[in-house]
Amino acid sequence: MPAWSTIRTQEPKARQRRSTINRLFGEGTRPGYRLLIALVLAVALMLLDHRTGHLQPVRYVLGHVTDPIHYLAHIPVTVAGGVGGVARSHSELRAENERMERQLLILHQRAQRLAVLEAENVRLRELLNSSADLEAEVRVAEIIGIEPDPARQEVVINSGARAGVFEGQAVLDARGLMGQVVEVGPATSRVLLLTDASHALSVQVNRNGVRAILAGTGQADRVRLLYVPDTADIVEGDLLVSSGLDQQFPRGYPVARVVSVTHDPGRAFALIEARPEARVDRASHVMLVEGARDWREED
Repeated sequence: MPAWSTIRTQEPKARQRRSTINRLFGEGTRPGYRLLIALVLAVALMLLDHRTGHLQPVRYVLGHVTDPIHYLAHIPVTVAGGVGGVARSHSELRAENERMERQLLILHQRAQRLAVLEAENVRLRELLNSSADLEAEVRVAEIIGIEPDPARQEVVINSGARAGVFEGQAVLDARGLMGQVVEVGPATSRVLLLTDASHALSVQVNRNGVRAILAGTGQADRVRLLYVPDTADIVEGDLLVSSGLDQQFPRGYPVARVVSVTHDPGRAFALIEARPEARVDRASHVMLVEGARDWREED
């Protein structure tokens, strides 16, 4: 049979198939029937793909079209996850940094007491009778304000009566004593620094136990010893620690280091100046000695 005759024979069959599809999905078909037919075709295609794999090439080709859509749809999830991860990492790092800073302060406080105990051991003192206690409890607070009056050396901390702070409580930083609480509010407290001109405390030389009174000068980097005999064994570089005799500060905390000793033959007392061990003008966090009130009451 000629080829043109075969083509003419196939044309009515093609027209017949198109007519059948038009009848199935034409405008006259009810929507419910069209949905049912579409579901049947979808199930048939899934079964055909699952059982035979004949649709694998078609699915592979369609993947090039749908992959960009999947990536675009996943972009908001990726961005949100990245932002959330950065936010969590930042907050976790801040919390970890604050926790480590508090632990470092406490370790510094224990190291201060250890240095004093070692000096006492050199002087053959009975360690069991020493009031220095490496395990003294402390509370960490943050400095949130300073006294604007240049004649006053005071700071404000973010702990008050609700946190158990009390007037007269000793305050120190990672290096030594800073001062004491003089005013307590519900959530904040005022701390008078040892450099204030109105502040004084009893100290002793860590090297040999010589006692003296240390007074503030109103300057953040300078304090002085009062009424020290000109013959007293105090030299430049000596570490001054709290003696506990003033009933205000527990014994054994570093206070200041002697920076100059001047002997005037015409005066009965030596002129001795020292530099506070605590960084009174730089510290951002401080420690409050928890047991100071009980210690004063027992004595």
